[in-house]
Amino acid sequence: MTNMIFTYPRLLALLLLTCLLQEPAIGQKMQVTEVAPGVKKISVGQPDKFNPYSFCEEKPKVNAMQQLPAGKLPFDINNIVATINDRGVVVEVPLDGDEQLYGFGLQIGSFNQRGLRKKPIVNDNPLNDLGYTHGPTTLYLSNKGYGILINTSRYTTFYCGTTSKNTGAVITARQTNGGNSVEDLYANKGGSGGMVAADIPGAKGVEIYVFEGPDLLSAMQRYNLFSGGGAIPAIWGLGVKYRVKADFKQADVKKTAAYFRQHHIPVDVLGLEPRWQTTAYSCSYVWNKDFFPNPQNLIDSMTLQGYHINLWEHAFVNAASPLYTPLKNRSGNYLVWNGLVPDFADKAASKLFADYHENTFIKQGISGFKMDECDNSNLSYGNATWSFPELSRFPSGIDGEQMHQLFGLLYQKAIYNVYKRNNIRTNLDVRASSTFASSYPAAIYSDTYDHDEYIRMITNSGFAGMIWSPEVRESNTVKDLMRRSQTAVLSAQALYNSWYLQNPPWLQINKEKNNRNELMADANKVEADVRQLLDFRMSLLPYLYNAFAEYHYKGIPPFRALVMDYPTDEKVYNISDEYMIGSGILAAPLTEKADERKVYLPKGNWYDFNTGKKMEGGETYTISTGLTELPIFIKEGTILPLAKPLEYVAPQSRFELTCYVYGDKASTSLFEDDGITFNYNKGQYNNITLSYQNGKGLVNRKGNYQTNRYTIAKWVKVK
Repeated sequence: MTNMIFTYPRLLALLLLTCLLQEPAIGQKMQVTEVAPGVKKISVGQPDKFNPYSFCEEKPKVNAMQQLPAGKLPFDINNIVATINDRGVVVEVPLDGDEQLYGFGLQIGSFNQRGLRKKPIVNDNPLNDLGYTHGPTTLYLSNKGYGILINTSRYTTFYCGTTSKNTGAVITARQTNGGNSVEDLYANKGGSGGMVAADIPGAKGVEIYVFEGPDLLSAMQRYNLFSGGGAIPAIWGLGVKYRVKADFKQADVKKTAAYFRQHHIPVDVLGLEPRWQTTAYSCSYVWNKDFFPNPQNLIDSMTLQGYHINLWEHAFVNAASPLYTPLKNRSGNYLVWNGLVPDFADKAASKLFADYHENTFIKQGISGFKMDECDNSNLSYGNATWSFPELSRFPSGIDGEQMHQLFGLLYQKAIYNVYKRNNIRTNLDVRASSTFASSYPAAIYSDTYDHDEYIRMITNSGFAGMIWSPEVRESNTVKDLMRRSQTAVLSAQALYNSWYLQNPPWLQINKEKNNRNELMADANKVEADVRQLLDFRMSLLPYLYNAFAEYHYKGIPPFRALVMDYPTDEKVYNISDEYMIGSGILAAPLTEKADERKVYLPKGNWYDFNTGKKMEGGETYTISTGLTELPIFIKEGTILPLAKPLEYVAPQSRFELTCYVYGDKASTSLFEDDGITFNYNKGQYNNITLSYQNGKGLVNRKGNYQTNRYTIAKWVKVK
């Protein structure tokens, strides 16, 4: 053996190197700063350049955040540990044994996330409970009154109280109690507490945002307000949207529009599907003159009838597009359907894409877009390969993995900013979104079609800062159609998507017969029943519009789980098929599977909307709701202002309200403005307070908007 002589400094260095190689990484020194009232940021190492908050241009609504009660974490913030090692970053957050967790975006397969391994990744098939979804976020919330957000666009795995660390302590072996099933043998009995661990491979550092409560709803409000406040869509966007068949030509669209008006079926938006373009996979963004010989005539004629036109597209640019040459060197190094993938992380590329839409469509009167295919190929199958790979590189420096997580968000941002700078409000459709999306009026939709999952996503949308659209297509039965229509009416966007149906689904529920123009024998009756539901939707618009104003100014999700309002009620911890709409309505949708269901009403008094019957909270009831009724309950102390239904909302529309009073003393608010511009940011709006006491209704209107869009026709006290 060769003799080796060590000097003391060399020996010390070798010992230090040996320790570094053999010892596990330890928590890194972290910097904690308060970045907004009740919001703290923890920084460690070198965070990624392309993180979600780096693309959030909306400023936090600091004044509104200051109005929230002071929050206090149930643990010392210094007990959050971030470790950087050769794999990436691991974040560990304390977790009590009885804590309940929610969030990770628009989840479809799970609700209460405690005890799960969640991997919130954008995907076009959001199946099961792992976390794949159209709208992933790295935000979770606790019923203990706080939220944790890992500010990363990398694929991150969260272990939600499922892991126990090896501390060297002696642990008693688990007994199977005689169980011999696979489920019993594999059950994880040891992950009942301790921490939430977030694994972020490839990261060299990270930012962690902590949103203080003091309760779950307040923590979510802080997140939404930190994101710039929730979106207020154009008021017509809260009406009814109908997407016509993909191969409809200009004359077909006009015929469909005339049918709705002649039959007094409320519709505000008509959506055109792929064939309006010369090429669709990938896109040309050029009108197909064989189908639409005079697009401007169509837009103008529809506008005169009170319709708004929405165009389907995706962001992959065909060589035949006028956008191809300008974007060729500002796109990723892989193609999708032989089209360019614009580098939306590059402001110049985003501007080129946006400017083209502004000059070609928006200035011509197009009111919105359906932004499709901006999620990712189905990660569950090896043969699903249509989208760009994670190994992609873009000129801005972002990689394919991070771009996937942000693509839908940056896409809708590019389009929405055009409307904003033209002082025009819109209501968009998008198939993917991400963290800090609260300020975008874009409803997420899915090609999945399970009704139970659609209901769960309404409930989960409140934890995501996103808007969800449980669209109606074909149905198994008339009852299925009506139950789906009820859910659509009680959601953020009431949408019928007939992209593959010749006729409206209420005229024929069967796809093949529909496309052969074989209408149901009772089509007229079914149409009348659907019209009744859609009329209620139009009656609800003032109430819904105010709920979105509360979303914008206060950060309160317009649609949210019961646990947000009742975080100490253990009975609501796992209720994912009931939700609040605004402050006074509890919705409990039914599906075609049953004619009745159980409904839990939280503490307080409630009223069955259909019967007026007063019901005591804290109890579970069995309800049976007819197909033309709405399965909703009104909280005592609420004034429900229902409008005389309109067939569409025009700029000059006025709403004639009947105020239904639930309780001897009640109140509610209405937000009043022009409904179509951003002039409310200049103070041009009114806050209307409706109150009822001593048998008398009162109206108090304050603000600078000079037009009264709401008039009170009468007050009705519900006994």
